[in-house]
Amino acid sequence: MKILIINGPNLNLLGVREPDVYGSETLSDIENWLNEQPETDGHSITWFQSNHEGEIIDQLHSAIKEVDGILINPGAFTHYSYAIRDAVTSIGVPTVEVHLSNIYQREEFRKISVLKDVCIGQFSGKGKNGYLEALRLLIRK
Repeated sequence: MKILIINGPNLNLLGVREPDVYGSETLSDIENWLNEQPETDGHSITWFQSNHEGEIIDQLHSAIKEVDGILINPGAFTHYSYAIRDAVTSIGVPTVEVHLSNIYQREEFRKISVLKDVCIGQFSGKGKNGYLEALRLLIRK
């Protein structure tokens, strides 16, 4: 399988940004950890991070007929980006939403995901293990 992992705004600051909420590991730490898991054997994984909504949408569009599945941690775009939601819907690639923190135990505005209903699954509050669980879900599909 070819899998695209998209990380949204401020995830480039993992390890520095609110470590009490997001942990002390960097995005590179999570990337290296996931790439070393046995579940990744035989699969091609591409990582992408952007703080810009349009760049994330462009990545989603480029995934058409190029990847078999997508993991997306949309960051704050989770709560309001209908443009990213429309892109996920339009490309027809199975997509799983991932959040390091539990969005349902945080501020009210974070409890809303406009992407959840167009994804095949959502993992929230499992830290980096959410990425692994999302990968497992894609592999099973």
